[in-house]
Order: sequence, then structure tokens, then C-alpha cells
Amino acid sequence: MKSVRMGIIGLGNMGSAHAKHILDGEIRRCELAAVCDVDGARTARYAGKAEIFADSRELIRSGKVDAVLIATPHYQHTTVGADALKNGLHVLVEKPISVHKADCERLIAAHKGGKQVFAAMFNQRTDPHFKQLKKLLDNGELGGLVRVNWIITTWFRSEAYYASGGWRATWAGEGGGVLLNQCPHQLDLLCWLFGAPKRVTGFCSMGKYHDIEVEDEVTACLEYPNGATGVFITSTGELPGTNRLEVVGQRGRVVIEDDAVRFIRNEVPSDVYCRTTAEKFQKPETWKIDIPAQGHGGQHVEVKQNFIDAILDGKPLIAPAREGINSVELGNAMLMSSLLGKPVDMPLDGAAFERRLKKLIRESRFVKNAGKESGPADMAGSFR
Repeated sequence: MKSVRMGIIGLGNMGSAHAKHILDGEIRRCELAAVCDVDGARTARYAGKAEIFADSRELIRSGKVDAVLIATPHYQHTTVGADALKNGLHVLVEKPISVHKADCERLIAAHKGGKQVFAAMFNQRTDPHFKQLKKLLDNGELGGLVRVNWIITTWFRSEAYYASGGWRATWAGEGGGVLLNQCPHQLDLLCWLFGAPKRVTGFCSMGKYHDIEVEDEVTACLEYPNGATGVFITSTGELPGTNRLEVVGQRGRVVIEDDAVRFIRNEVPSDVYCRTTAEKFQKPETWKIDIPAQGHGGQHVEVKQNFIDAILDGKPLIAPAREGINSVELGNAMLMSSLLGKPVDMPLDGAAFERRLKKLIRESRFVKNAGKESGPADMAGSFR
């Protein structure tokens, strides 16, 4: 195989953006062979450019594609993804890989392994700011983790956004709010960089800023196995918003904010200095280092190219889909803790969360004021 025949399932904002990347030739050795959506107006735009399907099952069994990119509403990630995997296709699934942990486990179980490539669209792993931080953590430059604070409130969304689809921001249609739609990126990075916490305490506000039934503001406290703590704050109702990640280790502090990575390094690790100094108020000398990190990486294009290269050349994946369960579990734990009004231990009981989510769906009396989606929106402003 010299090139990969790609099928895109789901042609909303993200699916349309992915299709454009391929049609514009931004992805090497990849052709848009087929598209699928239940909305005929969306697929009509690809007449003469790709095979058109209204049913994902037909596309998957058509023999027209080698791989699929799934950009449907969230619940369908599991069912469509599992169907594609069971039928031997390579799969790239948009975030989150599933709505809840139990569905993640079902989806991952459908992966045949071997040479079948199964990847997730965690495009922020390509950002050089986070890659530099991971390098510092992995090589021990920061020492043992002490504290993590992430304020990510730049995910502002208007009422018009939530009204643009009947499935959006409902328990039955989406399965959650900011934790499931916007913040899977940050939740993935938290797990990728620092590992899973041992305990989560979440405070989630449902429809605080918008006419929705799911969470649009979250504050969560994280407790890590080594005793480190973390605070995670996010919202889709705050303006102008903040994106600041602060990481403290025994060897210093790293702050990622305003497109910069700043490292203040202790000359003597804090734990060593605390035990050995005879001083009562003095602090060790520090070095101030601005770490080079230009741009924001290849983002969606880079992840798609990596997916193609993994299929054709066996290149390691930027974001293996099996790692997608980590961010889903963390978000589920924040929501579960808030619903229960108490901390939740990790690993999360996925079956218990699934039962709770089904109860929310069953008991929902929320009536969505949904408008008509006019067509693909320009997503460029959302990617960071």
C-alpha cells in the first residue's frame, strides 16, 4: 500500500476540518476516499470528491477505505469505532475516545492489535510547550512532583454554540459538558505529564453560564500517590479567560503561559535544602531559564500524518487510543465526585459511573432550545 484510503465519519465542524486538510493535500500519502453523515446536506458538499454514505456500517463494509477518522457525536465513538475495528480497519477517533470509562474499555477491547493502528486525536501533545515540559519531567530536571495548578478558562462558548446542535450539552446526546467536549485535551495532558491521581474531589456547576443541563464550570482537587497535590479549573463561560499551567517540583517551578515556558530552578532541591540548611528564613539561589518553544506544533495535521505514517511505515503513535481512557476516567471522576458530594478514589469504578450517567439521562426533564446548524464553523480559534 502506497497511500491510505481514508473515510471520515461525521461531517460536523471537526469532521469537515479534517476533510479539508486531506483534500488540500496537507496529509501526505492519504486520499479522501469516502465520507459519511446522516445529514445529506453535509455529504452533498463532497459530491465528485469522495464516495458518499449515509450509514457508517455501509462505509465500513464497502471496501472503499483502509482507515476511518471518527468525528461523530461522542456516544457514537464507541459503537462506530468498535464496528470499524472489528472489521479490520485502522481507526483514528476524535476526543474523547468514549463518553465514559466503561465504554472506553469496550472500544479498546475491539482493537485487534498487531498491525491494526488505533489512534486518538490528542493534538495538543504536538505543542512544543508541553513537549518541553514532558522532557523536563522525564529526565528528572524538576525532581519529585510537589504541586500542579492548571487554570484553563479560555474555552469560552456562546449560547449560539450550544444551540447549534440538539445533541450538544445534554446527558443523552453528549454525556457531559466542558470536561467531555473541550477539556479532554488538558485532561489528557495532565495524565500524560503527571500520571493518574489517587483521589479526586470535584466541584461542577451545571448550566451556570448557559441554558444547558451539564457542567460549564469545574474546579477539581487532585491528590497524587507521592503526596503531591493539584488544582484544575475550567469553564466555558468566563471572559477573557486564562490558560496558565504551573508545575512545582523539588528542583524548581515551571510556568506555561502566554506562549512561553519559564523555568525557575533551585540551585539546591527544596527537600534537601529544607533538611540540611542552618538558615531559618533564607532560600537557595535560583536560576531563571526561558525555555525555547516556538509555535504550537502541527496539531490536527501532525496527528493525522502520524496516523498515516504509522499505518504505512510502523511509526510510533503520538497518541495511542488506548491512552484515551485516562483522560475520560479523570473527567468522569471529577463529575462523579461532584454528584456524590465527596472525594472519589482512583481507579474509578467505571460501571458505577455508567449507572449514574444512565440515571441522569433517565431522569432528565431538560428541554433543549436547539437552533439549526448552518454549516461547518471556522475551528481555528478553538484549537488552543
